[in-house]
Amino acid sequence: MKTHIHKPGKPLSLKEVPTKYQGEVLDEEAAKKLLKEDRKALRKLQEKLYAHKRYSYLLIFQAMDAAGKDSTIKHVMRGVNPQGCMVHSFKAPSTEEKAHDFLWRCQVRLPRKGMIGIFNRSYYEEVLVTRVHPEFILGQSIPGIKSVDDIKPEFWENRFHAINAFEKKLVNSGTIILKFFLHVSKDEQAKRFLDRINRPEKNWKFSSRDLVERGHWEDYQYSYQEAIQKTSTDWAPWHIIPADEKWYMQHAVADIFSDSLKALPIDFPKLSPEEIDRLTAAKIQLMKELNN
Repeated sequence: MKTHIHKPGKPLSLKEVPTKYQGEVLDEEAAKKLLKEDRKALRKLQEKLYAHKRYSYLLIFQAMDAAGKDSTIKHVMRGVNPQGCMVHSFKAPSTEEKAHDFLWRCQVRLPRKGMIGIFNRSYYEEVLVTRVHPEFILGQSIPGIKSVDDIKPEFWENRFHAINAFEKKLVNSGTIILKFFLHVSKDEQAKRFLDRINRPEKNWKFSSRDLVERGHWEDYQYSYQEAIQKTSTDWAPWHIIPADEKWYMQHAVADIFSDSLKALPIDFPKLSPEEIDRLTAAKIQLMKELNN
């Protein structure tokens, strides 16, 4: 799955990146079988991560509406112990969140050692949605910005630098960051919107606002393209995942995550001789109690 990594510093044109699986090795049945195997591996590896308590994981999912963020999180993380996993979905920032810097609301949701943190959207919204709708910046009380005209190109460059520095700090502290852009086509998005409209049990997932945002498709594609180019780093690269076929998207994400965990130097803690002696004494005592 290394083919999905956007190499740091490399130019990017999302129009040239496929939204469908281009290989010939996999079909839907084979991908689902591999997904099942990866989930089994993830369950075992998560136990080691949780017990080891030296590393944490932050999985970031960004995408256009209906690309499959929710379903990918659900299918990939199925079976993982919920005690070791936290999922946070970030909507429009609250009044309190806007009173802090743009990283704050995500920073307070970061996973602690041994945990897997999943961000369904993230601080990247602040260089995506706000890039398409710069008027949102005006509500953040930023010094020197009184109108949209005050938001210069260097404003976005500063945010990209802040994100890279923030992620570097996290990685240096033991957090492994996996960033996924689920790359869906405009036609596939339309089909999924129609599916939500046609199925009563999915009506709640559709909003008229979705069509408004769809009207900004090209602006969003540019914003994603720029953000990925500027923030795909050696320590936290972006994975651009073809998202038109959910079966492939889910397999790809699970495979990347399980491969990363397998490469991590984690294991169950090894007990000292003194601790082993205490375990032995406890075992003897408990066996005596059961035999009495």
